[in-house]
Amino acid sequence: MDWVTGIPPGGDRSYNAFLVTVDRFSNTPIFVPCHKYDTAMDTALLIWNRVISRTGIFTNIISDRDPKFTAELWKNPHQLFGTKLSFSTAYHPQADGLAERILQTLEDMVRRFCAYGL
Repeated sequence: MDWVTGIPPGGDRSYNAFLVTVDRFSNTPIFVPCHKYDTAMDTALLIWNRVISRTGIFTNIISDRDPKFTAELWKNPHQLFGTKLSFSTAYHPQADGLAERILQTLEDMVRRFCAYGL
């Protein structure tokens, strides 16, 4: 899981970021529009309502050390559901290569889309 930020605001709620998850079983990316400054609680609700409801409970989550994932809020749900939370090291995108490649493609597509005013 990771975020794409720096997107020009758009839509009814002026979303300016995407939460990107990749289902490792099917290699399916899920893009969730969100706000750059969403809290850990906002992120947890987004994941529950927009991702887990579609894919089921995760067995493992790989993410960078974003404060939204290192918050105390995450410890109890992970214990309850048996999810393992793995953190990649800073500036080492190989740990989550598939998600990083999808992020790069999404950023390129959105920036081109916005540049042409479509």
